[in-house]
Amino acid sequence: MSGHSKFANIKHKKEKNDAAKGKIFTILGREIAVAVKEGGPDPANNSKLAQVIAKAKSNNMPNDTIERGIKKAAGDAGNVNYKYVTYEGYGPSGIAIIVDALTDNQNRTAANVRNAFTKGNGNVGTPGCVSFMFDKKGQMIIDKEEYEGDPDELMMTVLDAGAEDFSEEEDSFEVLTDPDDFDEMLKALQDGGIPLASAEVTMIPQNYVELKEEAAVKSLQKILDLLDEDDDVQAVYHNWDE
Repeated sequence: MSGHSKFANIKHKKEKNDAAKGKIFTILGREIAVAVKEGGPDPANNSKLAQVIAKAKSNNMPNDTIERGIKKAAGDAGNVNYKYVTYEGYGPSGIAIIVDALTDNQNRTAANVRNAFTKGNGNVGTPGCVSFMFDKKGQMIIDKEEYEGDPDELMMTVLDAGAEDFSEEEDSFEVLTDPDDFDEMLKALQDGGIPLASAEVTMIPQNYVELKEEAAVKSLQKILDLLDEDDDVQAVYHNWDE
């Protein structure tokens, strides 16, 4: 869910146990419900839903589960009362943390988020206190093991489609776009049959901070683990150089 160590982090998330997978599916189910309520059940006419479906597929959510979720949300649209909330704060050594949540009980979520920060020697700040250190971008990650084409051709494809940046890592390629161009870029990659390990609009740190003290690393990991276990938390972004 964080921006750094991109592909390794994604693989780590996917290889976690079934409970973690269940949590990811719960998160995606909520996002599908909210997207359907806001823009209808047809992804062709609802770009937000199309984005959530792409994210669900990159997390190996079965197609029938996705379709069931859309149908259920379409039938229960009046009962969907989840709300997006964002919290910002600091971990040990001033690590910047942004928490995106989707909740039907803001008091519960706020208390849980505050508790996670407190237990890891951090603190929740005011809105905007760290978000200026991040850029909102569309991000696609392509696993080198899954992609059999030529890297130069891939770079030309994404740049022609309007990518802002293309980079090659040891085990993956990363494509960055303006959030407004995310849908178009996603379609270009899908139409080109390019396999995606991940596709989402995310927050990418402008700079990363290295933690050298073991105690600080443990405290930050405590915050991240507690947030990761909370069903209301959709995503956590930070500038820790892991």
